[in-house]
Amino acid sequence: MAKAKKAKSITFTWECTNAKGGTVKGETTAASADIVKAQLRKQGLTPKKGKIRKKSGSLLGSRAKPITTNDIAVFSRQLATMIKAGVPMVQAFDIVGQGHSNPSMGKLIMQLKADVEAGGTLASALSQHPAHFDDLFVSLVDAGEQSGALETLLEKVATYKEKSEALKTKIKKAMTYPITVLMFAVVVSAVLLIFVIPIFAEMFEGFGAELPAFTKFVVGLSDGLIANIWPLIGIIVASIFGFRQLKTRSPAFREGMDKLALKLPAVGSLTSNAAIARFSRTLATMFAAGVPLVEAMDSVAGAAGNSVYKKAILQLRDDIAAGTTLQASLSQNKDLFPNMLIQMVGIGEESGALDEMLDKVAEYYEAAVDDAVDNLTAMLEPLIMAFLAVVVGGLVIAMYLPIFKMGAVM
Repeated sequence: MAKAKKAKSITFTWECTNAKGGTVKGETTAASADIVKAQLRKQGLTPKKGKIRKKSGSLLGSRAKPITTNDIAVFSRQLATMIKAGVPMVQAFDIVGQGHSNPSMGKLIMQLKADVEAGGTLASALSQHPAHFDDLFVSLVDAGEQSGALETLLEKVATYKEKSEALKTKIKKAMTYPITVLMFAVVVSAVLLIFVIPIFAEMFEGFGAELPAFTKFVVGLSDGLIANIWPLIGIIVASIFGFRQLKTRSPAFREGMDKLALKLPAVGSLTSNAAIARFSRTLATMFAAGVPLVEAMDSVAGAAGNSVYKKAILQLRDDIAAGTTLQASLSQNKDLFPNMLIQMVGIGEESGALDEMLDKVAEYYEAAVDDAVDNLTAMLEPLIMAFLAVVVGGLVIAMYLPIFKMGAVM
């Protein structure tokens, strides 16, 4: 029972007195009011009696609009603009958060405001929400606060998030179209086999003539599908669930799938280019913020998007920690890291402009991903159309063959 209660997140509104005697208001998401009180006291705030209340409709469930990467990018860009314009951070939170198009994002911004008002740094406030602000984001903001260039680092974070989201969108675009069409083909075929073909089969029984072999095969397929429809649905659902569980829980299975993705025709180059683009963009952003290479590699590995590349990047981290240059370490794994990247990194290390060189590499491979998506879509379109013609058209022809045969006899 304790676990079930712990899993529920409730939003509480509160009103406290700070160390200077001023009144501070805000919202906090927690499992109970007692936990909210404890959190506020740790921040040096004294809750006013009866002022910690459960917010109406505060249970965070499926009704809450999710916070997207784009919301985080826009927040970073707006906050950077406000700080650059000389607006105090707390006031900037009010301007950005109030009236936000996404209520969930607005609540999150108000929570960040409350944490900063309580005396915490922006980096520490962001670290309280790891689901929305990853280690890379927090590290860059922390570096910005320490160096006094927070607005510059927030702009870099916004650019990074925007570029990353654009890359994900391109890859989804390449995968969504064929999957959607194939699902449509499966649904149409199932409807024909379950509902339409049995009607034709009853009609053919009255012909009293031998049916063509292809028609017999399709009628038998229809009978088999109708007889085993629920076991088949169970197998499909179990397979999808099992696949997702394996991918989530088994590193070996996930690595095997990622290796397969790198070897598939057309898809392999797309996956590889996307991983190189992420690697270059993330490392450029971290290095420009002054994060040491060894420390940056952990965040870079997490952003790679492919377990094979993640493993290789962690090996780069170990090599650099042992005193090897980034170029030399990359050169030891030319199967994953292309020569262009290796040469540009070498130039960057020699000239002291590694972040600029990595940005150029990221732009090149992001453009390569864009071209690969367009080429893959153009290649798949005729193949999918041919597949639809063979499957759906074949079922229709199978049903009309006996009628054509009767017409020829008459």
